[in-house]
Amino acid sequence: MTSEKITAAAAGTWNLGDLTVNRIGFGAMRLTGSAAFHHGTPSDRDRSIAVLRRAIELGVNHIDTAAFYFSSLRSANELINSALSPYADELVIATKVGPFRDYSGEWGTSARPEDLRGHVEENLRQLGRDHLDVVYLRRMRQDSIAEHFGALAELRDAGLIRHLAVSDVEPRHLAEALAIAPVVSVQNKYGLDSPDPGTDALVRTCGEQGIAFVPFFAIAGKGGALGPGAATDDEVLAVARAHGATPAQIRLAWTLQQGPHVLAIPGTGNPDHLAENVAAGALRLTDDEMARLDALHTRGQ
Repeated sequence: MTSEKITAAAAGTWNLGDLTVNRIGFGAMRLTGSAAFHHGTPSDRDRSIAVLRRAIELGVNHIDTAAFYFSSLRSANELINSALSPYADELVIATKVGPFRDYSGEWGTSARPEDLRGHVEENLRQLGRDHLDVVYLRRMRQDSIAEHFGALAELRDAGLIRHLAVSDVEPRHLAEALAIAPVVSVQNKYGLDSPDPGTDALVRTCGEQGIAFVPFFAIAGKGGALGPGAATDDEVLAVARAHGATPAQIRLAWTLQQGPHVLAIPGTGNPDHLAENVAAGALRLTDDEMARLDALHTRGQ
């Protein structure tokens, strides 16, 4: 398929509260290097800024980031600020709080509820904003998120946050959060190559409740922060050939066809891959292709 002229609008839209976004967005994790966090080598700053500006040209209006997205030389939030500020009114920037990395890049103790204001303010400072559009509480293995989510709800009431979301949660955690304040989005690991019956059920639950589901590692699968592995299943390759598409585009198309509430935030530091990712929003897989890929998805369960 030809990618150059397809924009993010081809995927359709969804509302995060009162904010309308195209269902194909952009994840900032891979802006900082050849792999996420301290893995790989730092990115070229000018190239990363060019990728961000090209994403906007292609209609992307939903960017997912975090203050802990940085490599030894690059910060995703700083790149976003430099490339896109002053921000367009229609641009929605979502960020995550909870995890913590020190200046050397090592993971430290995750935030206590009273620490979350500092996490929010650090994102505000780095992005150069007076409020954050969407803030995810990223669960860090705690059994209950009520106290942490309650702290974020107070920051929303104070005007620092517009909408709240949760990440890496089970249905019971989502229920905990909803008892405190509205949740506009859930972000968990999910994709064609990531079979998990619990997450499949959570995707359905979000759809039933009108909550966006935003998977991370939809392309990378088991490779996670290190990126996609080299192996691609023959079924994915066959569907890709039928559409003149790449396996990554098929993975994104399959993800988007899980429901109108499912968004995608593929990340890249490569402008060609960016155009391909955005163009995947225009792919429509047939019922037969979806059935074959669904079988592949559940095979490992």
